[in-house]
Amino acid sequence: MHKTPPEQALDTDPAPVSRDRSLARRVALVGFGTVGRAVAKILCERGDGVLRLTHICNRNFERKKQPWVPSDVIWTEDFQTILNSGADIVIELIGGLHPAEDLVRCALTAGKSVVTANKQLIARHGPDLLQLASSNGCQLEFGASVAGGVPVLPALRTGLSGDRLHGIAGILNGTCNYILSRIESARIPFSEALEEAQARGYAEADASEDLDGGDARAKLSILALAGLHVRVSPGDIRARTVRPVDAVDFDYAAELGCTIRQISRADLKQPTLFADVGPSLVPASSPFGRVQRNLNLVLTSGEYGGDMAFLGAGAGGDPTAVAVVSDLMFVAESISAGPRPHRPLQLASPKVSCDFETPWYLRFLVKDQPGIIAHLAAILSAHQLNIDAVLQKPGFDKGALPFVITLEPCRDAQLHPALQEMSALTFALKPCLCLPILR
Repeated sequence: MHKTPPEQALDTDPAPVSRDRSLARRVALVGFGTVGRAVAKILCERGDGVLRLTHICNRNFERKKQPWVPSDVIWTEDFQTILNSGADIVIELIGGLHPAEDLVRCALTAGKSVVTANKQLIARHGPDLLQLASSNGCQLEFGASVAGGVPVLPALRTGLSGDRLHGIAGILNGTCNYILSRIESARIPFSEALEEAQARGYAEADASEDLDGGDARAKLSILALAGLHVRVSPGDIRARTVRPVDAVDFDYAAELGCTIRQISRADLKQPTLFADVGPSLVPASSPFGRVQRNLNLVLTSGEYGGDMAFLGAGAGGDPTAVAVVSDLMFVAESISAGPRPHRPLQLASPKVSCDFETPWYLRFLVKDQPGIIAHLAAILSAHQLNIDAVLQKPGFDKGALPFVITLEPCRDAQLHPALQEMSALTFALKPCLCLPILR
């Protein structure tokens, strides 16, 4: 018969468990969706005496109850119950701005630390909420709000805090990366790749927030806050849609040794923060070019430490839950270390610009006729823009002919007037697709 070793018997003795539970930091969970359920599962299975789930707040909680949740956990629909409880840390996982903002503010005002994965909340109100937390002697942690289970925000807070970062770039939206990498690998139309992403659960029925860059620019705003120590609203960051990108663009990109990804980038050159989100050509051999399907990648550039890379699953219940619990552990350790002194946030508020200087990829769709290249070249020359190359693959219908002009490096503001002039040309069937080429 198997006998339990003495050291294992100690782990199952009821007295130490009771003592550990009394010393554990009490945690209240608000939101019991996909991520909330995964967080609760981890907390209930850990049993290490550091964190103890005491409350779960969710509407219509009776139909959400799970048999693996301990019987002493209090279920409620009323957030006031959480505020009046002895919870040390509140996890906000309901998402959106309302009522999440009010709930987080109330918790911080009550002196309860907060852990959240709410990117829209942190992108829009992060600086104010961090100041509120500091004023009330508690903490606000949001490591799961960007790149899910990729620990980039904790790295910015601790591992890279000794550096002076000046640049952050990333593939921050798994939906767009899945769609673009599928178009690349299968040469299927954009619409087909989107339908496939929706069927697999990678894209919502209305994927506008992903496709048009809203999701990525909120995440870029948070990265700029955490890594560059600047205050920037998501609305101040230009977002370009990926919808016009199609299979033919990957054919032409391959001719240039590139592929296409949705890239979010921020470069701090005082007093200006250059920031942009949108599809871009990147070298196929680069870290960005090798990222496939729904993975996320963040690259940071520092004055002393150089370049760092963070790669992993950017979404999903389990990876995001791991990030949330990691934040909980960090907060619990900080509480055990004693009160934190109040320090006002030191954040710059730079001018935000999308006026990067890069080479450009211009893809035209035209009704073929003599003189098209000459006409376009005249417009570009009038705006002092230099052509680098002209690419035209054979075999396309002359009534809808795609071809590409690449430009030598120029600023966005210099190129924009030329694009407006070219869009009015009678032979143009669609507006020119204009993508930066990142080297």
